[in-house]
Amino acid sequence: MSLNKDHYQVFASLLEQLRSDVTNTQLNATELRQRLASLKQFFGQQIVPLSEVDSREREVRAEASSDRNFAREQSYRTEMSKQLRLLEIDIMFFQGARQESTAQARLQTIRDRLTTLIRYCDAILRPEDTGEK
Repeated sequence: MSLNKDHYQVFASLLEQLRSDVTNTQLNATELRQRLASLKQFFGQQIVPLSEVDSREREVRAEASSDRNFAREQSYRTEMSKQLRLLEIDIMFFQGARQESTAQARLQTIRDRLTTLIRYCDAILRPEDTGEK
């Protein structure tokens, strides 16, 4: 597994752990914000810079398949960034929930958002499983 893939695997593991904690424990909004800050920091420091590395590798190889993979992975990185921003909003809505039923609905939205992020990581890690090559 390449170094790039290792970063995505670690990120997916962090996402899965948070999703598990949201599902199995009663995290409060402060804990969720702290965990999100850690996720965003990891994403910004370990995942985002991969686009620069990929771009340099692409220049060296100059292959058409490399271009497709770069564009595909860049698209997923962009979507992951959007989902992280939306997750931040979901956590703010959770924090503002006054009724238990609303809080539970917000937690489900947070779990769904984390699942989406995990699927994006999986798509990058295993493009053959998604029908892409």
